[in-house]
Amino acid sequence: MPREISFFDAYVPTLLLAVIVAGAIALVADRILVRIGWYDLVWHPALFRVSLFTCIAALLGLAIYA
Repeated sequence: MPREISFFDAYVPTLLLAVIVAGAIALVADRILVRIGWYDLVWHPALFRVSLFTCIAALLGLAIYA
């Protein structure tokens, strides 16, 4: 996998695109978790949302660079 992708003649790091995709995935996962009532069981919902995004972004980064 290339380390950089040409996007309108500008080189963008692949990890930046992975973080944007991770944000979209985390947003969808967050909406699903809200609908099933998961946040009633979570101690700190904002911290859970940040850690969910971080885990998804890390998994995508590992999938790209490993």
